[in-house]
Amino acid sequence: MPKTVVEEIRAYDTNSIVALAGHPIHAMMVSFPIALVIATLGCDIFYWWGADPFWARAGLWASGFAFWLGVAASLAGTAELLLVEGIRKRTASWMHALAGVMLVSIAGANWGLRLVDHENILPVGLMMSALGSVFVGIAGWHGGKLVFDHGIGLMVSSKD
Repeated sequence: MPKTVVEEIRAYDTNSIVALAGHPIHAMMVSFPIALVIATLGCDIFYWWGADPFWARAGLWASGFAFWLGVAASLAGTAELLLVEGIRKRTASWMHALAGVMLVSIAGANWGLRLVDHENILPVGLMMSALGSVFVGIAGWHGGKLVFDHGIGLMVSSKD
């Protein structure tokens, strides 16, 4: 019989070490690079559709912030992965980390492409933005499994 989430949480300590007032910093930070990776795709689609240089500049800024905020979120997530045994023991943690590394790498390459020539991004920049968005979904899926299936990041009271 499979364990409940609460039983699985109690089997190994999953309390966040990299936290602010008990809330995992990684979980708080990831929303920014996720939104910016998707925004970069939106900028590329609008640039492709209307050829307005504003969207190329906006894509440059969005991809740059997506990369650097992704690096910051990755540092917090990597610290949690390596320091907390209950996180380290779960396969979904390693899959989430692998997808996250791929996502940050794609975001960095996408930003680097735009740094060279921010108005000459079609079709490669658009394809990289689409690939980044796919990896947002893959990393998010495994991150969701960690929260909903394994209880990572949940604050469980002893009364539960």
